[in-house]
Amino acid sequence: MQKFEEAGYKICKIDEIPDIYVVNTCTVTNIADRKSRQALRKVKEKNKDLIVVAVGCYAQIAGEKLQEIEEIDIVLGNKEKKDIVKYVENYLDKKNKQNFAINNKQNLSMQNKEEEYTENSNEVYVANIAKQKDFDEYGLVTYTEKTRATIKIQDGCNNFCSYCLIPYARGRVRSRSKDRIIQEVTKISKKGIKEVVLTGIHIASYGKDFEEDYKLIDLLEDLNKIDGIQRIRLGSLEPTIVTEEFAKRLSKLEKICNQFHLSLQSGCNETLKRMNRKYTIEEFRNVTQILRKYFKDVNLTTDIIVGFPGETEEEFNKTYEFLKEISFYKMHIFKYSPREGTVATKLPNQINGKTKDERSQKLIELSNKNQTEYNKKYLGKIIEVLFEEEKDGIWSGYTKNYIKVNLKSDANIENKIIKVIPKELEEQEITAVCANDTSI
Repeated sequence: MQKFEEAGYKICKIDEIPDIYVVNTCTVTNIADRKSRQALRKVKEKNKDLIVVAVGCYAQIAGEKLQEIEEIDIVLGNKEKKDIVKYVENYLDKKNKQNFAINNKQNLSMQNKEEEYTENSNEVYVANIAKQKDFDEYGLVTYTEKTRATIKIQDGCNNFCSYCLIPYARGRVRSRSKDRIIQEVTKISKKGIKEVVLTGIHIASYGKDFEEDYKLIDLLEDLNKIDGIQRIRLGSLEPTIVTEEFAKRLSKLEKICNQFHLSLQSGCNETLKRMNRKYTIEEFRNVTQILRKYFKDVNLTTDIIVGFPGETEEEFNKTYEFLKEISFYKMHIFKYSPREGTVATKLPNQINGKTKDERSQKLIELSNKNQTEYNKKYLGKIIEVLFEEEKDGIWSGYTKNYIKVNLKSDANIENKIIKVIPKELEEQEITAVCANDTSI
């Protein structure tokens, strides 16, 4: 949107019918692929003359295959999307010339081939993202709410897990410069925003592409010094980054949130090996013990894939028992789905849908139980909550370790950190009362 606004275009509201429609596609799962295709096919229902542009990870992976979807006009890879306005305007120029030629009964074959436009064809511009070496600053979007800003510090991945297409969609590890990150967080702090979330495809790899010795922990120590920011939250972490030294240095930073999302995927070594993950459950267990040693009331969450090819009942049971032992606050459960172009698609012993459903449900129930038990220990205790939004007189927000809390209040407490006392627990949500009338 930013690129179009800079070029003088008007951004339409949700109920308006635009002339140009951009679909930012995702390819993290087969379901994401399907939703992307559905979105691309539906957008011309209200305006057949709409220019539809497909960008993002599915566009990068699918490329020329999207020519099969006649509703799409332009396909741009992740490297090309920063020049989206140029591609759209070139396309419109060619289309206008085609219309002019038709209206004047000219022979289209007489036109310069570079300017040729054929009805019902689309244009595909997808470069090899693996050749991109620098972090793309231009057109970078920071998602800013009134209480929280999400800042991208890194892109790409070098791990090549056997089920994943991300390295092909986003390229190799590229880190954003520390000076630009510090500059942006400083700017955000001056707006009164109290919390920043650092995200990326693989933020544990931050700085690995730098010539200087400057890693994620060094960046966090610098960000911790910025006045105004009160919370620094990390996105998903590869567990291998957590060492005794890393956790010790991290625990000395008072603004770091004691909530960590550690990507596990399976609690069975045999399954992890087929996934091409770079750790064992013994190493992962050690990571959780280190974090619990250095952070009080630490909240650990994770991702799990069930029904990975070759996952026997015995392997699943190993995962289940390991998850019970670690006792994650919340687990995001994904049922494995084959992805064309990945190693896992060709692995033997693919698991049927019914078995995946049963295993998924069992882990969801465990996750809900863990979350409820964790929340119970806060009943009657004083905690601090950063409140974000209000609905029907009920404000909701999150603790530093990302526990959602609701509070009834007639006052406007948006973007305020308030001391509250949890009184009730319904499902996974806490209802609290003010501990006092003083905002912190």
